Amino acid sequence: MDKDIIISADAVALFCRMQMNVKRDLPIRPSEMGVLIFTQKQMGPVTPLMISHFFRIAKPSVTSMVNALIKKEYLVKTPSAIDGRSYTVSATDKGAELVESTYNEYFKTMELLREKMGVNEFNLFIQLIQTANNILSEEK
Repeated sequence: MDKDIIISADAVALFCRMQMNVKRDLPIRPSEMGVLIFTQKQMGPVTPLMISHFFRIAKPSVTSMVNALIKKEYLVKTPSAIDGRSYTVSATDKGAELVESTYNEYFKTMELLREKMGVNEFNLFIQLIQTANNILSEEK
């Protein structure tokens, strides 16, 4: 195996671990918080399919997170008037309060990186991550 590839893989793994292990005093899992933020920040009704596409995760995973957020009273489900199987979700007052109280804290790492790297390097960093995500998505 190419030594540079191994070093690169280790660097990416360390970055991911550091980002995932940031101490956040959240009453819900980070993945659920992402769904809650996404739902709260949308301008219209949010469907599980929209969540699935945005996060690039399977609908059963979305259903599991949505159900957990409903059970904890952060989201509410509204059945479709047209199709009894379809529904939209929206944040409850409790969910909106959690988003508003933790939103800035949730993105502190990215703000720190932008501040320390500078806007140009940070934008390049994000552009490269987006390119990598697109390449990996195409391979699935």
